Amino acid sequence: MKRLLAVLLILLLGAQAASAEIKWEVVKTLPHDPDAFTQGLFIADGKFYESTGLVGKSELRILSLDEAKLLRRQPLRADLFGEGIAPWRDRIVSITWQTGIGFVWRRKDLKQLASFSYPGEGWGITSDGKALIMSDGTAHLRFLDPETHKEQRRLDVTFGGKPVRYLNELEYAEGAIYANIWYSPLIAKIDPATGEVVDWLNLAPLVAQNIGSDPGSVLNGIAWDEKARLLYVTGKNWPRLYALRLGE
Repeated sequence: MKRLLAVLLILLLGAQAASAEIKWEVVKTLPHDPDAFTQGLFIADGKFYESTGLVGKSELRILSLDEAKLLRRQPLRADLFGEGIAPWRDRIVSITWQTGIGFVWRRKDLKQLASFSYPGEGWGITSDGKALIMSDGTAHLRFLDPETHKEQRRLDVTFGGKPVRYLNELEYAEGAIYANIWYSPLIAKIDPATGEVVDWLNLAPLVAQNIGSDPGSVLNGIAWDEKARLLYVTGKNWPRLYALRLGE
């Protein structure tokens, strides 16, 4: 039922968003592990940091930025389903799907430093430099204190006055929050002050090239390279990672 509702939402949003899309072009394509069920992605220290999901297969990874070559990996506890990750200072904050458990890791070597708990589900997470911003599959974003991990406030995400549900992987870039919409080729660009979706990225051509026969291989994974001003995207079990140059 959730998937059917997501598909219906996609059709509605797609029709509404078609007239207001961010232009993009692929400027680089990197290999991506087709066994990586990507849940989170960001760039820091000149490297990719990635989290993967599925019970018994979830882990954190460090990849080279130039070739996406695996440099280090850290499995999660075998009973956990890993979800999004966010940078905070010299650490990584990671969340899990339905277990309400988050972790803090030392970024340079993926050593676990602490754990914390939160209510409800965990989907995506990012940081705006002041707070952690977390999605839970609803139309709400939670803003968490980055040290205590306690919720500070919630933001309702809307487009045309209607809630945008199934917010998934998140990335904060240049004053906006980018969010994958589960089971959708769309990435929403969200104003963090109002929660309004101000623009869309429609990556349907990339989804068509990578989803194959597995409907679960959805677009998921957004990372902003501030130095190169490129937006990297990939998906669950995709064999490729794309660097996009965004236009108006």
